[in-house]
Amino acid sequence: MKVNKIFIGSDHAGFEVKAKLIKYIEKTKKISAIDKGTYSTESTDYPDYAHAVASEVAQGDNAYGILICGSGNGVCMTANKHDGIRAGLVWEKEIAELIRLHNDANIICLPARFISYRKMISIINTFLSTSFEGGRHQRRVDKISC
Repeated sequence: MKVNKIFIGSDHAGFEVKAKLIKYIEKTKKISAIDKGTYSTESTDYPDYAHAVASEVAQGDNAYGILICGSGNGVCMTANKHDGIRAGLVWEKEIAELIRLHNDANIICLPARFISYRKMISIINTFLSTSFEGGRHQRRVDKISC
């Protein structure tokens, strides 16, 4: 899977881990990680950051996204409102692999209050190293958009 850049956003629940993830991605993966906010732990609205990331990823050009909120659900629901976005809620690396293999996911959504930083790293590594299988799965992915 070729990745030119990763857009990453979070609400206040994911702010602290987001900063660590950006450093990890840029240092170890040598991929530009673009921070779409939030920029503090002050309470904020997760849709603002989910829309910002999803809008960038939807433009294509081998861009992918990472969204983080308390449960991961709010950012996932919001991102999936955008045409061309296939965001998946991930809490295990096996799920990260399946959403790439079978669903051609382009955004992963992580639950900051339920998984560790170490697990997030494992999930991100799996997501970035797994390519879409295509074949029968392409037919299914083609049926997702309304």
